[in-house]
Amino acid sequence: MPIKPEILRIYAITDAACIGQRDFDAAVEAALRGGVRILQLREKHLDEKALTEKARRIKAICARYGALLIVNDNYRAALEAGADGVHVGASDASVAEIRRTAGENFLIGATAKTVAQAQAAQAAGADYLGVGALFPSPTKTDAIRVTAQQFREIAGSVTIPAVAIGGISYENLPELRGIGAAGAALVSAVFGAADIESETRKLHTRCMDVFGTSKRG
Repeated sequence: MPIKPEILRIYAITDAACIGQRDFDAAVEAALRGGVRILQLREKHLDEKALTEKARRIKAICARYGALLIVNDNYRAALEAGADGVHVGASDASVAEIRRTAGENFLIGATAKTVAQAQAAQAAGADYLGVGALFPSPTKTDAIRVTAQQFREIAGSVTIPAVAIGGISYENLPELRGIGAAGAALVSAVFGAADIESETRKLHTRCMDVFGTSKRG
């Protein structure tokens, strides 16, 4: 079943460095209370067993808020934990492989930086795209930049929704209006906030304003 674009308006991605010494589960729950309905668990330092255990725990929290849990990179851990899907980049398992293994009801997000990558991901069975970096990213300093015009071309080349990612903040969110994005993926803007719930509420309101009238959802 295709993912509803409105769920993607504010797409939160965890970052242990941003959360710091605060309780991880409490930080996630604060973001969910603030309006997040899709959360990506990105824990690259964990092995598969530890990632599976953490994903299972976070999935239970997400379920209380009716939110979807996406696991970064590792679709085996996502499946084992009962997560709703996985997000993969070019160096991870292919979308086609995951779709064959996981079936039609498992959500697959794919990173795309070109029209060709976007179209290939859609053809292989991806449900949505992550496209960026739109701005310099504090959590991924080596990320390749994508201009607003390039984003328009990428999003316009496919029928699945495209989420903007990379250095997005409350301040620069309005610059994404009209580029064809279904929503914004936020890392430090959410989990680096002193008051995660309050800041997420503000971000959610702004995302709904910026993306809510998009022709793509």
